[in-house]
Amino acid sequence: MNRRSFMKAAAIAASAPAIVPSSVFARPAPSDTIQVGCIGVGRQGQADMQELIYRGLESRARVVAVCDVDSHRREDAQWLAERIYTVETGQDASKSVRAYRDFREILLRKDIDAVLIVSPDFWHAAHAGAAAEAGKDIYVEKPLTYSIAEGRKLVAAVKRHKRILQVGSQQRSSVYFLMACEIVRNGRLGKLRTIRVWLPEDQGRGDPRPEPVPPNLDYDTWMGPTAEAPFTEDRVHPQTSYERPGWLQIEPYCLGMITGWGSHMVDIAQWGNGTDLGGPVSIEAKGEFPDRGLFNVHTKFKAEAVYGNGARLVMETGDPAGVRFEGDNGWVFVERGAIKASDPELLKWKPGQGAIKLVQSGNHMKNFLEAVRSRQAPAAPVEVGHRSNSICVMTHIAMKLGRKLAWDPDAEKFVHDEEANRRLDYAHRRPWVV
Repeated sequence: MNRRSFMKAAAIAASAPAIVPSSVFARPAPSDTIQVGCIGVGRQGQADMQELIYRGLESRARVVAVCDVDSHRREDAQWLAERIYTVETGQDASKSVRAYRDFREILLRKDIDAVLIVSPDFWHAAHAGAAAEAGKDIYVEKPLTYSIAEGRKLVAAVKRHKRILQVGSQQRSSVYFLMACEIVRNGRLGKLRTIRVWLPEDQGRGDPRPEPVPPNLDYDTWMGPTAEAPFTEDRVHPQTSYERPGWLQIEPYCLGMITGWGSHMVDIAQWGNGTDLGGPVSIEAKGEFPDRGLFNVHTKFKAEAVYGNGARLVMETGDPAGVRFEGDNGWVFVERGAIKASDPELLKWKPGQGAIKLVQSGNHMKNFLEAVRSRQAPAAPVEVGHRSNSICVMTHIAMKLGRKLAWDPDAEKFVHDEEANRRLDYAHRRPWVV
C-alpha cells in the first residue's frame, strides 16, 4: 500500500459510517439542495464531513467543495466525498467536489449556501466571521473561538448578517444529556446546589526541534493569526496519518482540555442550570503545567465558579468525563452513552404539560440543516456556544493568574482587574485580524 492509498484508507477507517443502500434516500431536485463547503478537512474535519454527507442525503444537502492548507488532506477529502456519493447514489460523482487551498475561494462562490468549519481552534473566529459576512450559514466545531473577545465579535457578526450558526456541541442532541437537564430544570432534584464536571487529562511530549516545511503544507497560512514559529510536525499534525494533532496541546493554538472537552461538558452544566445565556460571577482555578517539551497546555486542574443563584460549578480532571448535578433531593450524573441517578425513579420521569421542555434534536448535523431551511435557531446557537466557551477560557485565565477572579457576565469583563482583562484577547497576526 503506497502512502496516498494509506492516507485515504486511514481517512475512511477512522470514522466512516456503515454504507447505507442508496434506495433509502429520496433524490431531491438539485435546485432544492443546500450546497455546503468544508473548511478544514483533517482528522475531525473528515469525520464531520462524512456525517454531513450522510445526513445531507436524508435532508437534501450536498458537499460541493473542500478546503485545507494541506494538499494531501484536501485531496483525500475530495476523493472520499466523491467516492461516498458514487456508492450511495449509484451515479458517477467524480469531479463533483472541488478542492481549494484558500477558504476565501469557497466564500466567493454564490452557489454555496453554508460552510462546515473544522479548522484549528485559533482559526475558528476568522473563518466563521468571514463566512457570516459572505452570507453563509455555519456549522463550526467547538470551542466556538479561541478567545472571549473573538466570541463576542462572532456573535455580533452572525446576528448582523442574520446567519444560522450551529456550534458542534453535539451533546445537546443526545437523549441522555437532554434528560438530565430537563430533570434539573424542572426541579426534580430540588434546589440545585453543585454542578460537578470531570474532564480527561492531556499527556505526552512534543518535539520542539525545527524541521523543513513539507511541500504539501502552506504553513504560513496554517499559522494564520498566531505568531510565527518554526515548523515541526508535532506543532501541526502528523504527515502520514490522521492521528491526534499536536496543536491541541500547544497554548497559542488551543487551551487544552479545558476548552477541548470543557466546552462540551460546561455547555451541559450551563444548560441544566438555565444560565446558557449568562455565566458565573466568580472563578478560581489551579492547573499543572509540567515540562513536556513543545506541549505546554495544562494537564491536571481543578476550578470552582459560583453563579449569582448560588450554584457552584466545580471542574476538575477525572474519569469518566461527564456532568453531575447535585440538589437537595438527590443527584443525576450524565456522560456520553449513559445516565445515572441517586434514585432510579428520577429517570422514569417525563416532562408533561406545563413542564420545561428543552430543545430536542435527534441528530446535531441534521438539526443544523433543518435550521438552515427553517431559519429557526439550531440546538446550539452562537450565543450559547460563546457563553459556554467563555467559562472555559475564564478558567484558563484563572489557572494562569493563580487567584480568584470576579466576573461580570453582563459586561463580559473581569471586575476591577486589568491584568485579567488583557487576557480576553490576543494580538492577531495580520491580515487575520478578527
